[in-house]
Amino acid sequence: MTSPNAKPHIASARPEMTASIMAETGLDERVLRALVERFYDKVRRDAVLGPIFKARISDWAPHLDRMVVFWSSVALMTGGYHGKPVPAHARLPVQRAHFERWLALFRETAGETCTPAGAEHVIERAERIARSLNIAVEQARAGPDAVPKLC
Repeated sequence: MTSPNAKPHIASARPEMTASIMAETGLDERVLRALVERFYDKVRRDAVLGPIFKARISDWAPHLDRMVVFWSSVALMTGGYHGKPVPAHARLPVQRAHFERWLALFRETAGETCTPAGAEHVIERAERIARSLNIAVEQARAGPDAVPKLC
């Protein structure tokens, strides 16, 4: 039987690195799940982002579970996520303004659910991901012969 105060076990491909990040940031699977659930609750209610998600996701539980695994991989270096986010996002009707809105909601939620060090850690990664995805989506839409933009 698990103690109610026990930290959730996160399987990691890099256990020492994961343990170190968890100790430095206060992040663990419980915190990441709270972050993901609260964030996507805001996204679903958002006038800009909500309709995009509503048109594509009817069963939220698998999506939220996948996003917890994603953020565990990104933030804690667990190596559990093996998806391909660029092709999935390239088909969405999104532009830079959508990524900026996504980031604003993410920053707000991270500040509400994480320790200051944890919020800084996930926000830094979210900003990098949003930039990369935005560039990849723009390039995918421009076609294979387009010259890449360098910011």
